Amino acid sequence: MNIDKLAAENVSEVVSELPKAINQELMSNPDNFYKMAFEFQQIMMIYESAIKQIETKLDILNKENKVSGRRNPIETVKSRIKSPQSIASKLEKKKLPVSFDSMIDNLHDIAGVRVICPYISDIYTVRDILLKQPDITLLEEKDYIKAPKESGYRSLHLVIEIPVYLSESTHNVKVEIQLRTIAMDFWASLEHELHYKTNTKVPESVRRELFRVAETIAMTDREMEEIAIELQNLD
Repeated sequence: MNIDKLAAENVSEVVSELPKAINQELMSNPDNFYKMAFEFQQIMMIYESAIKQIETKLDILNKENKVSGRRNPIETVKSRIKSPQSIASKLEKKKLPVSFDSMIDNLHDIAGVRVICPYISDIYTVRDILLKQPDITLLEEKDYIKAPKESGYRSLHLVIEIPVYLSESTHNVKVEIQLRTIAMDFWASLEHELHYKTNTKVPESVRRELFRVAETIAMTDREMEEIAIELQNLD
């Protein structure tokens, strides 16, 4: 069977995370391994295509605002596909089967797009524009701006479904979209790095300090938007 080498390398990461008995069976049977590699490559291609569609929609919005002379509500757009290790780990944490069907049915954030906006109001502007589009279906929404997490984390999370059209089939694909201000993204990125770099439990004093910083950043966000509105009214 002629299988792309990269696909085989990628799927080997998934295989290594499978229960030992299944892993041994796959590795002892090359046909099963190559079949799994091909299926994994196909699935990831579909998720990547869904991300491209969201990115294209946001790029069109950027260009429309530029041509019309309006202020752009989008600063930057980032995207990512979950790694095989992360997919397997999340399924195991949820006590779900580690399989392709299980990850497609149960995980909403395999494909992720992060939209960074200048101001808080821009977040809701971009949200509304995206959800007005007929090929986007909202499955879930969590507003951590109006109701921040205990840590102080703020962001608007959308889980949407978008169709990906292939030559002979159509797939409705889930994509998680996170919308944040520049300040929210700054805090979340550093907070994630601090947790990632330490294997010990974060002391309560550090948690309180992180929360205080998150509150300060949130206040700065609101004040900057008020200044921007005031300046716009002077025009």
